[in-house]
Amino acid sequence: MDGISAAAAWLIAALVLGIAELAVPGVFLVFLAIAAAVTGAAVFVLPDLPMPVQLAAFAIWSAVTVLIGKRWYRDYPVEGGDAMLNDRAARLTGQVVIVETALVGGHGRVLVGDGSWPARGDDAPVGARVRIAAVIDGEVVVESL
Repeated sequence: MDGISAAAAWLIAALVLGIAELAVPGVFLVFLAIAAAVTGAAVFVLPDLPMPVQLAAFAIWSAVTVLIGKRWYRDYPVEGGDAMLNDRAARLTGQVVIVETALVGGHGRVLVGDGSWPARGDDAPVGARVRIAAVIDGEVVVESL
């Protein structure tokens, strides 16, 4: 493989790795894509670089870019989105809801969004507004406002 076609192969590998990072995000393949691009640029400048040296350069640049990325993400952590995204109980806690079926003897139902949930708490008439204090075993625990 001559130098130009080897350089093109490395740059194509960089492009494929970059696209793979977009398709399967994991913030890892991008570093290998950068290493492949740097290797491709080196082979373009030095077309007689033997394949074992090219592979060694790719390995070294892969390690360097991964270490740089690791340090970058340590120093500049990615802020998370909604911490309660997958915690339905935590998202419900604190919401004010309306009693659908009177809470009598500590049990009844409340309207949460467009659904009806079993509830327990102090007695409350239909239509009363109560606050969700907790969710235990699929049942909301409510308290008077």
